[in-house]
Amino acid sequence: MENQKLPNATVVLVMGILSILGSCCYAVPGLLFGVIALVLGNKAVKTYKEAPENYSDYGNVTAGRIMGIIGIILSIIFIALIIWAIMFIGWEVMQDPELLQERLEELQNQ
Repeated sequence: MENQKLPNATVVLVMGILSILGSCCYAVPGLLFGVIALVLGNKAVKTYKEAPENYSDYGNVTAGRIMGIIGIILSIIFIALIIWAIMFIGWEVMQDPELLQERLEELQNQ
């Protein structure tokens, strides 16, 4: 019997890649793509573990899941950084470039 590809193996890999790239875009797309990669990857791993001799492309699933985890971690770090900046600098200051420049100069002089 010929091995068939794992269902969604390529999708998991693409979502993992997009999660890392999306973590640079205000983190929301990275978090979304990372979660999708993990969910689909976990389903594919369960399918593979039931009958490993029937499926190929397990490496793509593993790589996609790892990249999804990395994308989620990067997104969480970026979201935490944004929240910290809003709390430390202030929302009003971040919306006005002149006030932001003044606030950053104050912080550098301290």
